[in-house]
Amino acid sequence: MQPSWVYGLVLLLSGCSVSERASYQGYAEGDYVYISSSQAGRLDQLWVKRGQQVLAKVPLFALDAEKEMAAQNQAQQQVEAAHSQWQDLQSGKRAPEIAVIAEQLIQARATAHDALRQKNRISQLYAEHAVSQVQLDEALAAAESSAARVRELQNQQQVAALPARDQQLKAAKAQWSAAVAALQQARWLVEQKSVAAPKSALVVDTLYREGEWIKAGAPVVKLLPPEQIKLRFFVPESALSQFKLGQKIKATCDQCAAPVQAKVDFISALAEYTPPVIYSEQTRSKLVYRLEAVLENPKALHPGQPVTVTP
Repeated sequence: MQPSWVYGLVLLLSGCSVSERASYQGYAEGDYVYISSSQAGRLDQLWVKRGQQVLAKVPLFALDAEKEMAAQNQAQQQVEAAHSQWQDLQSGKRAPEIAVIAEQLIQARATAHDALRQKNRISQLYAEHAVSQVQLDEALAAAESSAARVRELQNQQQVAALPARDQQLKAAKAQWSAAVAALQQARWLVEQKSVAAPKSALVVDTLYREGEWIKAGAPVVKLLPPEQIKLRFFVPESALSQFKLGQKIKATCDQCAAPVQAKVDFISALAEYTPPVIYSEQTRSKLVYRLEAVLENPKALHPGQPVTVTP
């Protein structure tokens, strides 16, 4: 029979082992959102500052947009010009031009009427041998020419009321559509010069000052949405089987009044050495696996805050 102190020592050692195996070091981490413009330009307005809370769609900053505004105005004028040209081709000639043709037709009909009377008179005189063949031929030609002029002006009057040919109309409409597309692009470029917050967040930092030149795609404002604060902790391979995706865990910290609830949403498949942020004499040579968990209350922790995680 073993002495009672042996059983007590065994229980004590077992408790220490279980405690060590059941808690893991980690820290709170933030997935920052770096807000930038797709266009380059001088920073004209910076409406936020570090530490400020902003709501979704609140303007953050604006770049100078004088050039883009001018291009937008030009594109707008081109759209109006192309649309007017397309409408003009659909309506045929202008009313004053049609009126001119109508006046010319009246004159041509009067001339043709006189030429017809002259032809009839000369034909009667020719039958009486009072005029020559040449005079008859001249009267016939004049009557025919006058009649042809009337038919010509009648055709012009009909054509003037018609729209342009189908191919001309298609070309004009294509130019109008192209102008509309250019206007949409110009408006998009103007919109890119003013950037708003994609979601409610904390302004962690502003990376430029007003008046500075900013390259296209360069971050200007660093945001941290509260829902993007998460836990990151590390466990050895021997304890990896204790965790699975969707599992609820608890985390404690020095300043936490109560344990922080979280849910595992990432388990790394690659082993790595203990990161320096939680480096210690006991873990310096161990390979661990990185796990991440989403917080039920994202405001409970701050990025970089060390925590102890228990399953």
